[in-house]
Amino acid sequence: MFLNTTTYYTAALSVLILASCGKKDDKQAAAQQGPPPVNVTLQEVTTSEAAYHDEYPASVTALNEVELRPQVTGFVTGVHFKDGAKVKKGQLLYSIDAQLYSANYDQAVANLNVQQANVVKAQKDADRYHELDKNDAVAKQLVDNADAALEVAKKQADAAKASIAAASTSVRYTKVFAPFNGTIGISLVKVGAAVTAGQTVLNTVSSDGQLAVDFNVDQKEIFRFTSLLSKAKTSDSTFTLAFGTDIYPYTGKLTLLDRAVDPQTGTIKARLVFPNNDNLLRSGMTATVRVLNNSAAKSVVIPYKAVTEQLGEFFAYVAGDSNKVSQRRLVLGQPLGSSIIVKEGLKEGEKIAVEGVQNLREGAVINTQPAPVAGAPAAGSPAKK
Repeated sequence: MFLNTTTYYTAALSVLILASCGKKDDKQAAAQQGPPPVNVTLQEVTTSEAAYHDEYPASVTALNEVELRPQVTGFVTGVHFKDGAKVKKGQLLYSIDAQLYSANYDQAVANLNVQQANVVKAQKDADRYHELDKNDAVAKQLVDNADAALEVAKKQADAAKASIAAASTSVRYTKVFAPFNGTIGISLVKVGAAVTAGQTVLNTVSSDGQLAVDFNVDQKEIFRFTSLLSKAKTSDSTFTLAFGTDIYPYTGKLTLLDRAVDPQTGTIKARLVFPNNDNLLRSGMTATVRVLNNSAAKSVVIPYKAVTEQLGEFFAYVAGDSNKVSQRRLVLGQPLGSSIIVKEGLKEGEKIAVEGVQNLREGAVINTQPAPVAGAPAAGSPAKK
C-alpha cells in the first residue's frame, strides 16, 4: 500500500513537470514568432506636376515718397489743398509769410544799385588817371590805386548780385509746391502755425499710380529669383498679392533684387511693382506675396497622413521584402491641401503605408489592406494647369 502511494505521487509530479515545460515551450515559440502583423493600407508613390504658390510676408511702399519741409522760417499763411487729395507736380500746397524775405530782396536790389554806381565812379577815376599817366602828369602809385579801387567796386557789385539771388530764392521758398504727381496726406500744420526751415514736417506726398511691394527671400533662392527677374518683362500670373483670404485683382512684376544679402538674416530684398488704378493699395500695408512655383520637373506628392514626426524630423514607412516596413527620413516641401510634396526620401514606384501608420515601428511585419482605387484623385491633389 505504501509503495503504490509513492508511485502515484511520483507520476503526478511528472505530469505537472511535463505540463509546465510544455507551457514554457509555447511561450518561447510565441516570443520567437514576434508581435502579430499590423494591418496597414499601402499606396504606391507617384509623381505629378505640382503647381503651388510659395508665400512671403511683404509690405507695400510707395515708389516715390517725400516729406514736405519748409526751406524758410516763418508763419504759414495758406494751405491750398484738401487733405488726402491727389496733387499734380508744381501745384501750390503751402504759403509762408513772405514779407520779411521780400523786404530783404528789395534791400539787396537797392544795394546792387549802389554798388553799380560805385563801379561807374571807380571806372571814370581809373580812366582819368590812365590819361594823366600817358603824359607823365601823375604818380604811378595813384594809377595803381585807381585800378585797385575799380576792382573792389566790381567785386562788391558781384556780391550784391549774389545777395539778390539769395533773397530771391528765399522769397521763392515761401511757396511750397508738389514735387510730383501723387496723393498728399493730412496736413500737420494749420494756417498761422510757426515753422522752422528744414525741421518742421508739413505733410507727405507719395506716388500712387503704381506701388512697390517689398519682401525678403532666402539667399538660397537668389538664382531662382534672378532667373525670374530676367524674364519679367510684363506682369503675369507668377506674382500675386494676398490680404488674408482676399487676392488682389492685379498681378505684379518683379523689378529688382537688392544690392547685397543681409549678413544678419541671410536674406535679400526683392521688389515687385503692382498697378494701383483703383487706389486699393496704400503705402504701409502688410500683405503676402504669392509666387507661382510650377517646376518643369515632376514632384513626389503623398498623403500627409503617411508622414510621422520624431524630434523635428519627418518619416514614412516604406514596404520592403518579407512584408516588413522600414522607416525612411523625408525632406518635405510645400503642403497641398491634405497632401504634401516630398523633396527627398522617396522614389516613384515605392509603396508606403498610409493607414495604420500609428501602429508601425522599424521592421514591423504588415498585413496589407485593399489599396485606394487606382486613378482616383487623392484629396488635396494639385489641379492640373
